[in-house]
Amino acid sequence: MINIYLYIIISALLLGSFYNVVGLRIPKGESIVTPRSHCTNCKTKLTGLDLVPVLSYVFLKGRCRHCQKSVSPIYPLFELLTAMLFVLAPLMMGWTYELIVAWTFISLLIIIVISDLHYMIIPNKILLFFLGLFIIERIFIPFQTIPDHLIGMAVGFLIPFLVAVISKGGMGGGDVKLFAVLGFVLGWELVILTFFLSSLIGMIAALIGMLLGKVKRGVPFPFAPSIALAALITYFKGEQILHWYFSLLF
Repeated sequence: MINIYLYIIISALLLGSFYNVVGLRIPKGESIVTPRSHCTNCKTKLTGLDLVPVLSYVFLKGRCRHCQKSVSPIYPLFELLTAMLFVLAPLMMGWTYELIVAWTFISLLIIIVISDLHYMIIPNKILLFFLGLFIIERIFIPFQTIPDHLIGMAVGFLIPFLVAVISKGGMGGGDVKLFAVLGFVLGWELVILTFFLSSLIGMIAALIGMLLGKVKRGVPFPFAPSIALAALITYFKGEQILHWYFSLLF
């Protein structure tokens, strides 16, 4: 069993490195295949020695081996985060077919957070690609019936869409479409819970950011990290949260 988790960690670290590339290049309309990874400062093509997930960053002390320009800690952070979440998934839900959906779900969230943090964009290409994967997965690994998933998708779209219209741009179009995809995966009840939790998390993050001087009132800031955290909580613990909530009411 230890060997299995070690394999998952190594694979997820490599995937996390790839997700960094996807999240940084797709919003700019660039290929994820070419050109090869290179230093954004000196443009030198990176070799395998420079691209070992996490370890290269540690041993090179967070700098380019060629020009000594500082490398963003975002790269190793999301490599580690991907590995942690990939290992957490089977520990939380066991070794079931749903684990395939869980890893796909985590992959989507990692990529859109990277993209939103850098560009405040959630690209349609990424959402459409993962929606296609989720449709295929839910056909063979259903959480509910397909009509229920479609209802979840509609609810996931309509609630943030109405908020965006009423608030006149208080929520971005990418966030609205992301909730639609989340609704397809989670179903209508859990996507409503995700929306509520993401709003709460986002509000707390905004307040902390304002106290630290990182967020200014009236200035947009990335909301995808709040959505992603809420979606993960809901995906793994949503049913228990709903059960607890309704037990308080009745």
